Amino acid sequence: MDNRPTHSLHVCVLGAGIVGLATAWQLHRDGHTVTVVDSARAGTGASEANGAQLSYAYVQPLADPSIWRQLPKLLLASDSPLKLRPQMDPQQWAWGLRFLAACRASVSHDTTAALLTLAAESRAGFERLVAQENIDCDFSTTGKLVLYPDEAAFAAARRQMVLQRSLGSIQHALSPADAVAVEPALAGYASRFSGAIHTPGECAADCFKVCQELQRLLQARGVRFVFDTPVTRLVRKGDHVCSAETPHGPLEADAFVVALGSASPRLARPLGLDVPVYPLKGYSITLPACAAAPRVNVTDVSRKVVFARLGERLRVAGMAELVGHDRSIDPARIQSLLASVRDVFPQLEAHGELNPWAGLRPATPTGLPVLGRLRGSPSNLFFNTGHGALGFTLAFGSAERVARELAASLRPVAAGPVACSA
Repeated sequence: MDNRPTHSLHVCVLGAGIVGLATAWQLHRDGHTVTVVDSARAGTGASEANGAQLSYAYVQPLADPSIWRQLPKLLLASDSPLKLRPQMDPQQWAWGLRFLAACRASVSHDTTAALLTLAAESRAGFERLVAQENIDCDFSTTGKLVLYPDEAAFAAARRQMVLQRSLGSIQHALSPADAVAVEPALAGYASRFSGAIHTPGECAADCFKVCQELQRLLQARGVRFVFDTPVTRLVRKGDHVCSAETPHGPLEADAFVVALGSASPRLARPLGLDVPVYPLKGYSITLPACAAAPRVNVTDVSRKVVFARLGERLRVAGMAELVGHDRSIDPARIQSLLASVRDVFPQLEAHGELNPWAGLRPATPTGLPVLGRLRGSPSNLFFNTGHGALGFTLAFGSAERVARELAASLRPVAAGPVACSA
């Protein structure tokens, strides 16, 4: 069935990360005229050097009852992979209280179910793009192993696996020896974990390369890009946003989609809209992948570190810091990632350029992204933000949902965008 709208709108997408570009891709496929605006370039925010894993079947939310027993360490330990540092920031405190309120088994269950459904939709969209456009992004389908440090953690993981299996995921609980059979590079680490959850269908890809390819494809199809141009304000007139103000003048459109990650609340707040998104800072390094590097994606739960093979490179990413909007690179965190490589894969010679990176994952308290219109928002303003560490995983499914809501909500604008002047 052809779900394309019977009329074309001009839609301005704010944000050129993977979520914004996937949205632009879907809107263009639906027949709309699209403009993409960003304060930098395509894929240079949280999409640039993220963990690279596409976790379509393993989506356990960060908001989980287990957080309560970890709270003293999160607040006090300097070397904790999860770090909460309270600041004089009312948005941080409000987000933190909402997050703790969401650390309940019922919320985690409902969030898991919703994310798995969205992830399945997203997988179909992304793999269609890869197949139809033959894009170069180091895409692989080697599966994923999640390693658990002790029996208590492994038992909790098996319970989560039962839930995810009941919702359609294909997963297996493995002993350390069985995990080594799946990924021989773990042989030197087998005595250091109690068990693993294996998801054979999981994938990986270079998110930055996908962003670059999407920009190329969209530009070739006539999509306009406005780079190095921050949006300073959304101008509202009645029930509509009539323009996005920038230092170079206003950008007018029939509809606007905010896909600015952790910067999204800044534009929403003056309109009286609550977007419950706050940055979780993460880090990565990217190393040459020698013969001893893993081919299966690996997540070490005790370290909160992920390993993903990208062609001849190994991406190592992790940490989650609730420390505000600072993107500076903490050398101690980079050294911690390097130490994880040496501990988990002792045969791997980790040397040369580390390509250190830090980025801000836009997280909601529950882990569910903010998709579509908000209560009280202008009728032509939509949001696609708050995906946390699953932005790459959920980007294409989220884009399809927002595009469907936009098509269902808006009617043809006969005279073009609403004028801002009186």
